[in-house]
Amino acid sequence: MSDSTRSAAALLVDCLAVQGCERIFTVPGESFLAVLDALPDRPEIDVVTCRQEGGAAFMACADGSMTGRPGVAFVTRGPGATNASIGVHVAHQDSQPMILFVGDVAREMQGREGFQEIDFPAFFAPICKWAARIDDPARIPEYVARAYAVAINGRPGPVVLALPEDMLVEQVPAHLAPRPFVTRTAQAVCPDAMQALFDLIADAASPVAIIGGAGWNAKAREYFQQFAERIGLPVATAFRRQDAIAPDSAVYAGNLGYGPNPKLVERVREADLVIAVGARLGEATTDGYTVPTLEHPGQLLVHIHPDPEELGRVYRTDLALCCAVDEFAECAALWEDASVIPFDAGAEAHAEWRAWATPQPSDAAIDLAACVAAMRERLPADTIIANGAGNFAGWWHRYWRYEAYPGQLAPTCGAMGYGVPAAIAGALRFPERTVVAVAGDGDFLMNGQELATAAQHGANLIVVVVDNGAYGTIRMHQEREYPGRVSATTLANPDFAALAAAYGAWSARAETTAQFIAALDEAKDRAGIRLIHAVTDLERIAASGATITGLRARAKATA
Repeated sequence: MSDSTRSAAALLVDCLAVQGCERIFTVPGESFLAVLDALPDRPEIDVVTCRQEGGAAFMACADGSMTGRPGVAFVTRGPGATNASIGVHVAHQDSQPMILFVGDVAREMQGREGFQEIDFPAFFAPICKWAARIDDPARIPEYVARAYAVAINGRPGPVVLALPEDMLVEQVPAHLAPRPFVTRTAQAVCPDAMQALFDLIADAASPVAIIGGAGWNAKAREYFQQFAERIGLPVATAFRRQDAIAPDSAVYAGNLGYGPNPKLVERVREADLVIAVGARLGEATTDGYTVPTLEHPGQLLVHIHPDPEELGRVYRTDLALCCAVDEFAECAALWEDASVIPFDAGAEAHAEWRAWATPQPSDAAIDLAACVAAMRERLPADTIIANGAGNFAGWWHRYWRYEAYPGQLAPTCGAMGYGVPAAIAGALRFPERTVVAVAGDGDFLMNGQELATAAQHGANLIVVVVDNGAYGTIRMHQEREYPGRVSATTLANPDFAALAAAYGAWSARAETTAQFIAALDEAKDRAGIRLIHAVTDLERIAASGATITGLRARAKATA
């Protein structure tokens, strides 16, 4: 190769390094061998080899959520890209920055439905912020810079770039340099809008805030908490955004979503002023757009969000502020001309949450509430909890204290299989912190193979597999709609402790609360992968106290 040229793949890797990319997650494919060849020349980029593209994409999504910068994944065309699409979907609905690079067929093969060919811009367009194909290698710096800008600016989200394999091996002039991405200047917080907000708060009798979402970070958490505590404003977190405020804050009212405190739901329903900061007010947070309702008669809605297209898109909004949520929070905390009478409701709401989040005695053989309480007592306050989807997560949502930021890795779109890959990303990003993956039995088996990735890359994490022998959430709905008619929701599971041992993990089986606590005491003092197989009773199907028997009885009574 001439000294005056280099491969397009080398240029691409150089662009990633200049953008500050520290780690990529990948399942290798022949369509981007040139990129794999260029990566050793950039040792500052850690390459994490995964076992399935869905796991790699989940890791990239989780990495982006922790850093505020795009998590990066590389996968091959066809099956690789379609496997990875679940991570793109999560990043999109969770408003997390991510870039997925997909090796593509050669340009001369495009349009013939060649081997594993898919029109990737068309395929990914509905679930990402921007999807494109780089056909001209000279434009790599432009595309990469734009990808970073699009992923981060406004409402964060995923970008997908397809890379034709013949393009990657073309030679480009050595003088082609990476281009810095442009951070769009956040719209300044309007003083008039802030004054209008404080006037609304001053006139309110029962206000409430719903926080967490696009662009939320440590700065937003610190300043919004100061602001809310200053005026006694009750603060609820959006679904799976529980680390958006410190749980010991005197105004923290708990989390919305699935299985919330009924008193909190009633508080939001009866509020005369709802202040949503960062949250999209999606279906899960609002219980199917009912709390608050889309038109919310008798309520005023203030919506603060970094993306102008989100404001007024679903909800009728009385006051909209388009700005970075951290800038808004700082402005609110430091606002001097705020003639607001402090509310007593913040302390009242916090007391209600503490009562709701305090475990009560149970006669269950293995009491998950007591298990979570034991974890709180034994694990560091800054422990990261990662989970996928399923009723099992409700016990942690209700009883865990998300004291650090970031401290919660959980998909708001309800994707199963997220917890283990996300925990691996967390363990690699914060090796000094304790990371726990919580997974249901069905949830774990969707991406449990990534324990091989954790072992290969030396990740330290604890895994708790909650095994009730069923797809529990679906079983719960099934019992409500078709009581006693079980179909397709029962699972025959492996010995999860033995399976973990095959990956080189320390493992234990727990069928009682005492056994769980004993296993936890041993696991917390070990390194590497540690898995606790918690065998639970399907009858106790939800942290809210719902049981299979109770669901059947209520369903039959209303039939």
